[in-house]
Amino acid sequence: MGEKKRKDAAKPTFVFGKKNYKFMFIGLACIALGFILMAGGGSDDPNVFNPEIFSWRRIRLAPTLVLIGFVIQIYAILLNPDKK
Repeated sequence: MGEKKRKDAAKPTFVFGKKNYKFMFIGLACIALGFILMAGGGSDDPNVFNPEIFSWRRIRLAPTLVLIGFVIQIYAILLNPDKK
């Protein structure tokens, strides 16, 4: 009887549920996409100015995606997986 109780107590339990991890991966994908969209636009020659660094994609869209990704991450952490 004591051995069964010990085995039940030794079973691994995860901190988050499947739903939490799904939202975490979605948030991580949004953050990664935002950083990918921010990349580029530089110039190989430091004496040449490339106005492409001020495009709408790099100034508005990419940071918004990163912030949305962080909000999704916070939601995923605070989500109660047992609640239906």
